[in-house]
Amino acid sequence: MNVHFIAIGGSAMHNLAIALHQKGYHVTGSDDEIFDPARGRLERYGLLPESYGWHPERITPNLDAIVLGMHARADNPELLRAQELGIKIFSYPEYLYEQSKTKTRVVIGGSHGKTTTTAMILHVLQHCGIEADYMVGAQLEGFEVMVRLSETAKVMVIEGDEYLTSPIDRRPKFHLYKPHVAIVTGIEWDHINVFPTFEIYKDQFAQFVNLIEPGGRLIYCNDDPEVRDVALKNTRTDIAKQPYDVPPHEVERGITYLNTAHGRVPLRVFGNHNLLNLTAARYACNSLGVTDEQFDEAIQSFGGASKRLELVKATEHSAVYKDFAHAPSKLRATIAAMKGQYPDRRLVACMELHTFSSLTAEFLKQYAGTMDRADVPFVYYSQHALQLKKLPDLDPEQVRAAFANERVRVFTDSKQMVDAVVQTFKQSGSQAINLLMMSSGNFDGIDFKQLADELI
Repeated sequence: MNVHFIAIGGSAMHNLAIALHQKGYHVTGSDDEIFDPARGRLERYGLLPESYGWHPERITPNLDAIVLGMHARADNPELLRAQELGIKIFSYPEYLYEQSKTKTRVVIGGSHGKTTTTAMILHVLQHCGIEADYMVGAQLEGFEVMVRLSETAKVMVIEGDEYLTSPIDRRPKFHLYKPHVAIVTGIEWDHINVFPTFEIYKDQFAQFVNLIEPGGRLIYCNDDPEVRDVALKNTRTDIAKQPYDVPPHEVERGITYLNTAHGRVPLRVFGNHNLLNLTAARYACNSLGVTDEQFDEAIQSFGGASKRLELVKATEHSAVYKDFAHAPSKLRATIAAMKGQYPDRRLVACMELHTFSSLTAEFLKQYAGTMDRADVPFVYYSQHALQLKKLPDLDPEQVRAAFANERVRVFTDSKQMVDAVVQTFKQSGSQAINLLMMSSGNFDGIDFKQLADELI
């Protein structure tokens, strides 16, 4: 098979390209810019384009398929040439579905928690020796790439993103996967540039549930009223519905333990949101033949997905964590997890407004109260990010007011924020203190390890 990727440098795109290369396909690709880690990975597998830019002359009739990335535009010259030649064009979710038609598909959807839940399922299946293909949105410990496709696996585990499929297909990605087992972890308004009201956004999850294969299963977070509403309003009688809540547990000396019928199970992860994710993963694995005892044995060694409450450095009295949290519910849950795990330590919590939604004045109101449990709450955003997203300027006072917390300090210079963090740690003296850095970006290039070394 000869497959060409238009916009091969995307996070999911380059991993899919590598997966097909590993499967024995002849893979080519193009893009106008490619950054690490995609650049390094593509180069390692001999898939990095010789030059940047779009080259319609490389689109020839001998291609079996085109995979079109979201980064490309509808008037992309390579896409136009492929359309002219009548070559089959897929988005990457369409191509994942094509590769998994004969497999049992487990699809994890939700505004938050889907990466961690997917990672937990894959970790347990690997531990139990159950072969699975997959697509996950983060680099996982013990997995070389973020996409695996094979002829032999009977199961495909897919992280189901609700964002748009491609420049020429406006459906949410997770509407294309037709799961046999579907998980919905949470529903909180996001991507307001695509879904202008919460009702429109929520309806995408209702449609997702309706796309479950007959005889399939819906595993849903009973703790989330919006998810519960979608599940209970669905009238299908040909699918099983399985709610989940926070399981019995306790925290002792900084370690969270599950309380199970066969004893206490120590975990490396913590926080109610992760315990919810764990329960969803348990039920999905049960549906694939994994017993509770097997699940509990495997989950003890799960250390988390990349940038999901990821420990950077720790001492006896301090710890530095980084997290992908950026949406309001993610901030609230991640801060609550840190305070629950370390109740006797002060918490310095820094978050970056980085996404289109979070930098939109109308959406900012959703952040009211989200950082109240942090002892020292800092918020950072970049004027450059506003310019890149073609959004109007935000006033720091406007941002502070949106969080509805007089203790919140707002920064537009990441160095000034870091200086404030360092000063806070110095002033803490011998008092135990933690730092939590939350962003889907990187605070304009902060070296988290270097900062952690300086602080502790």
